[in-house]
Amino acid sequence: MLKVYDELTAAFRRNDGRLSSEAYERIVRKHTTLFEDSDTIFVLLQASGYPIEMEGGGYRFRPHFTPYAEETFCIVDIETNGSKPGTSQVIEIGAVKVRGGEVIARCETYVACAYLPEQIIKLTGIEPEDLVGAPSRREALTQLRAFLDDAIFVAHNVQFDYTFLTASFERFGLGSIGNPKMCTIELAKRTFESERYGLAYLNETLELGSRALHRAYCDANAAAKVMLKSFETLPEYVQTTDDLLRFSTSSQKARRLASTQE
Repeated sequence: MLKVYDELTAAFRRNDGRLSSEAYERIVRKHTTLFEDSDTIFVLLQASGYPIEMEGGGYRFRPHFTPYAEETFCIVDIETNGSKPGTSQVIEIGAVKVRGGEVIARCETYVACAYLPEQIIKLTGIEPEDLVGAPSRREALTQLRAFLDDAIFVAHNVQFDYTFLTASFERFGLGSIGNPKMCTIELAKRTFESERYGLAYLNETLELGSRALHRAYCDANAAAKVMLKSFETLPEYVQTTDDLLRFSTSSQKARRLASTQE
């Protein structure tokens, strides 16, 4: 499914956010098995959080038409007992949903874990007894999958959280993550000057008020505040959610060109 997300998004962007049913079917047919037709893949896309919608006889990419000020962003942070999802697991999940500059929902949970290395205890302050009786990995990940819905997946250093959680979801039969992703580090670098862009440094210099770093909910909340800080200085040409997603990964040359076309 990972390839179909990228191919569909690229095609939507080439076609002003819309695809005919024929164009859609040409793309998804590459990823169809004997057990999955194009309609089934549409259901799987929506279940994965990919923001595709039916429109008339075709399809549209919702972020292309949604003003970013009206979008729902899910800012996620996880703590893990190691760096590789194949040999490690999530031990804490924190997430906040933001729309219109306000936190509208939150998700926070420990995750049951039998092995907690000493260096992780020192880094996070999470003790083995904190995880006793916590939801299982399947339960906690299922809760997060439902909480994400089709919001934009946001994190500070998003690639780590997104990749780790995708592998974890797939391991427990929850599918891959189709939600478009955005990195608050990359967004911050394009919107305000700072000597460093690590969350601890930004938390201090921007006075974000995070109570404890390397704790999932507090870090998710701090990353949400970094995102909202970035929104204050977005260029005028960034209007929709997809404008924002593209801006957050854009080159300096692309931004200069876009600014001359405002």
